[in-house]
Amino acid sequence: MPRILVLGGTTEASALARALAKAGADAVFSYAGRTSAPVAQPLPTRVGGFGGIGGLVEFLREQGITRVVDATHPFAAQMSTHAVVACGQAGVPLCALERAPWKAGPGDRWTHVPDFIAAAQALPASPGRIFLAIGRQHLQAFAARPEHLYLLRLVDPPEGLLPLPRAEVAVSRGPFTLDGDRALMVRHGIDLVVAKNAGGSGARAKLDAARMLGLPVLLIDRPAVPDRPVAHEVAGVLRWLGHHADLGV
Repeated sequence: MPRILVLGGTTEASALARALAKAGADAVFSYAGRTSAPVAQPLPTRVGGFGGIGGLVEFLREQGITRVVDATHPFAAQMSTHAVVACGQAGVPLCALERAPWKAGPGDRWTHVPDFIAAAQALPASPGRIFLAIGRQHLQAFAARPEHLYLLRLVDPPEGLLPLPRAEVAVSRGPFTLDGDRALMVRHGIDLVVAKNAGGSGARAKLDAARMLGLPVLLIDRPAVPDRPVAHEVAGVLRWLGHHADLGV
């Protein structure tokens, strides 16, 4: 039986952890430690970084890891890149569990931008009320546009001063609902939504609410990561694991 490392932090990672636990798999779940109260998992869990590529290679060897599943957020490009390189050095097969990206439909007013800086540059010239639904890691890119008022939705209350002089914070953890996101945008008088193209269903509601309200969306494209096998569903990862080793799932 393989010994599996799941690099987690997403709803899909939690679903995979439940499937592996149900199958009695020998697996370890790893959180990066970016939230103060991560969701409990039915697998042995570690929290914190590995100390770069070298640290991850050392962990794989010390723990006897034989398979790695990268189920981190699609925008965790550094971690995903480190995982690909470290697994290559350690000779450990890797598969990514990655949400399919969102695609615009009838009524959507989306503008795609390549990164956070481009999103800030694409904001309207006139001051507005912006729903900045990107988490807390990339707020600094919008400090160059202080004329806007930003609504931030964060998993944890912010520690210290925010880089944005005009900001309102809503502390909440997904999954979110269409009615809830629509009410949030109406309550705060939102003019435009900025979001990462994260995919999945847990954070899709803000885009559907924007369509209902006729609001434009700046959608930030995913960062590039090295090529690796990718599955978009837990079942696909289980098939990959079963192909590489005798896992009874």
